[in-house]
Amino acid sequence: MVENSKIAILTTVANFELYRRTSQYFPIGIQKYVIDGTNGMHGIHSIIFMMEVLKNKGIEWLIMADEDVIFKESPVVFSIIKEMIENNLDIAGIRDGGMIKHRNYNPFVINTFFSILNFKEIERIWNVQDMKKNQFILDNEFDDNLSKLSGKYDASSTYEPYYCFYLWLRRSQKKILFLETNMCEDEITNKVLFKEKPFLNHTWYDRSYGKSEKHTKRIDIILNEYITDSVNNRVDYILYKDRMFYINSKFNKILKKIKMKLNRVNFV
Repeated sequence: MVENSKIAILTTVANFELYRRTSQYFPIGIQKYVIDGTNGMHGIHSIIFMMEVLKNKGIEWLIMADEDVIFKESPVVFSIIKEMIENNLDIAGIRDGGMIKHRNYNPFVINTFFSILNFKEIERIWNVQDMKKNQFILDNEFDDNLSKLSGKYDASSTYEPYYCFYLWLRRSQKKILFLETNMCEDEITNKVLFKEKPFLNHTWYDRSYGKSEKHTKRIDIILNEYITDSVNNRVDYILYKDRMFYINSKFNKILKKIKMKLNRVNFV
C-alpha cells in the first residue's frame, strides 16, 4: 500500500466558509492542499495550475474533492487507491452523464467534484499543450458499456472545458474506474459508492452556501444527518493562489471580443 506521505487531497475552494466545515471530515493523515478559487479559477484553469504548483512534491496519488463534498467514510479512499493499484487504473470518479439527475453531459469522462488520480504517472507524461488539443469527441472512439446508465447523457458533448484533460488521459491509454452513485432525497445531492457502500455525499451549489437560504439549509441537513463524530475544528492546509488570474482572464476576454469584432469587419 502507498504511504500516506505520498497521498494528498486538493480542493479548489470558492467558499471557504463551507470548506472549514466539510474539510474536517476529509481523509486524515495526508497533506491537504487548497487552490483559492474565489477569483473565478476553476475547471481546466485549476487543473493546469494544480499541475504547476504540485509538481516535484513526491505525490503519487492525488484526491480531488470540492468543498461541497461531505465524507461519510473517508478511509474508503485508501481502499479505492489500493484497488486502482492492483488493477493498473489511473483515474477514479463519476461519469458526467447518465448517472446524476442534473448532469446529462458526456458519460466518457468524469465530473471533477470528486476524483482520484495516479498523479505520479500523470506528472510523468504531463504536456499542457498536448492536453489542450483534446477538446473533441470522435464517433465510436470509446467502447464503454453505457447500457446500464439510467439517466440521460450526450456522448458527443464537450460541455465542460476540462473534458480535454480526461480525454487526453484516455487517449494516452490511462484507465478509469467509474464509481457508482445514487441520488439523495433532496434530488440534488448525490452519494458516491464503492463496492455498493456510500462513502461520501456531494451536495452541489457550494457557492450558494451562506448566501441562499434554500441551499444552506439543504447542505446543513446533510451535514447534520451524516456527521456524528466529534472532530477538531482546525484544519491545516497549504494554500495556493494565482494572483494574476482574475486580471489575465479579464484581459483575455477583452482580447477575444476585439478579435471577434475585427473578424466581422474583415468578413464584411
